[in-house]
Amino acid sequence: MQHITIPLALEMRKGIFPGMEEMMMPWIGKTMKHIDLFIATRMAEHGVNLTRQQVILLKILFHDGPLPQNNLAFLTDRDKTSLTRLLATMEKKNLVARITSAEDKRVNMVHLTKHGEKVLQEIAPVLLQTMMFMQEGISEEDQRVVIQTMKKIQENIEKHDIGCSNN
Repeated sequence: MQHITIPLALEMRKGIFPGMEEMMMPWIGKTMKHIDLFIATRMAEHGVNLTRQQVILLKILFHDGPLPQNNLAFLTDRDKTSLTRLLATMEKKNLVARITSAEDKRVNMVHLTKHGEKVLQEIAPVLLQTMMFMQEGISEEDQRVVIQTMKKIQENIEKHDIGCSNN
């Protein structure tokens, strides 16, 4: 399979690659940017100073925590350095705490603090309402089709992913 080079990518962007506007990937990328901005705006309107990544981390820790920091890097698809920065920011907000494992001193366990749990509980209705706004006017059948399509894309990526690693 041929890899796309930077000059080829630039030519594709100029319109030499026919049908790009009819492919799913550009639409998925654009939609994700819109979702990020919409969520950030809704959070700010409600006085919540959290990024989408921070919310995701709170949710993971609420359901599955405490977890080793390395596991969180994999689960959030972040490299160790960016996860460390994210956790440091969240520690300053008293949302999470990193505690050295009693069994293995090399492992930092990440815990959701009481304040982090309280914040997550407070923003849950805002997040739910935001998700409902985004799904407005989309039938249940269309939602099922989108979910199935996203699952198929993930399967295709996993099937063809021969050299990439998850951090």
